[in-house]
Amino acid sequence: MKELMLKWNRISLVKRILAGIIVGVVLALIVPGATGFSLFGTLFVSALKAVAPVLVLFLVMSAISNHQKGRKTNMKSILVLYGISTFLAGLVAVIASFIFPARLSLVTSSTDLTPPEGIVQVLETLLFNIVDNPVSALMNANYIGILAWAILLGIALRNAKEGTKSLISSGADAVSQIVKWVIQFAPFGIMGLVFDSITTNGLASLLDYGRLLLVLIGCMLFVALVMNPLIVYVKLRENPYPLVLTCLKESGITAFFTRSSAANIPINMRLCEKLKLNPDTYSVSVPLGATINMSGAAVTISVLTLAAVHTLGIEVDFGTALILSVVSAVSAVGASGVAGGSLLIIPLACSLFGISNDVAMQVVGVGFIIGVLQDSFETALNSSSDVLFTATAERAKQRKEGNQPLVNA
Repeated sequence: MKELMLKWNRISLVKRILAGIIVGVVLALIVPGATGFSLFGTLFVSALKAVAPVLVLFLVMSAISNHQKGRKTNMKSILVLYGISTFLAGLVAVIASFIFPARLSLVTSSTDLTPPEGIVQVLETLLFNIVDNPVSALMNANYIGILAWAILLGIALRNAKEGTKSLISSGADAVSQIVKWVIQFAPFGIMGLVFDSITTNGLASLLDYGRLLLVLIGCMLFVALVMNPLIVYVKLRENPYPLVLTCLKESGITAFFTRSSAANIPINMRLCEKLKLNPDTYSVSVPLGATINMSGAAVTISVLTLAAVHTLGIEVDFGTALILSVVSAVSAVGASGVAGGSLLIIPLACSLFGISNDVAMQVVGVGFIIGVLQDSFETALNSSSDVLFTATAERAKQRKEGNQPLVNA
């Protein structure tokens, strides 16, 4: 048994995850009634969500408290890349929606969720999350609040004794080790998630929204495989695809099935370590990216809003469409602070075109119907981009300093 485990661990994690996907599909087709298999997926996602907030708190606090004067990080560059990609993703979605207009069979929303009344409310929620109680932030996985407290504590501890700093670093190492143990169970977790997705949701309910899904998924694939690589190329002036495909393979696959940027933070941390990125940078940029780097959300907001516009026969000029791209980008940044995520920002965007809240909430209902695939692709794009742009900024910095570029994983 021990020898078998050693052989299993020698296989790359991606190959083991792909094996888990295949096994999950086969089990769902052969024994769809064996619901016990879905327990593996639930346990895996729950474990990741449990460890991620503690990991972020300790890593960020440790990185800042142990940061030496004169050692530069790349946060400014990374934030610029996050902002540019999110805006361009919304713009891509707007253009695609005009070229391939989708229309909806509006349904009555089955949710009783309340959307934000405007961008001011979204930003207000974001600000209140920053000043959240630290215990509450950890319990509710409020990563903006966790980051704020981790940064403040890290700054306050920069003048602490070396023994105190060492203790914090040891705590960060211990949590990181727990994360590595959890990630080893990823193949079994993914198997359970695939089994549950196929047996519970199926794809029959998505057929009526085929065109809408094609536009949504097409936009996200275009952003992931064309727009993001173009941004990386402009920044680095080298072939971007080895890095892009590495991020999609090792981060995007797990994010697709967990459907949670928060749960994928440990996976992204591990990938950044594998790419030999600066811990001072990625310990902040990855959890921050899970909150504000929302290209997929910008696509969802733009496509579903314009689908409602086309359904109602509303004429849209280029200026209004451009404003929608900006609104989608800004709203997507604050989407994580609103219950329901990106879908509940849709009524806000619909208000630009005078669409009533009742109709807009019906669009949200459509969003929940197609959420099986929409949310998976959205999360995969969002999460993989966090590592992609962190690595891009690091490589650009190394090139500027005359160091050897990082080796592709």
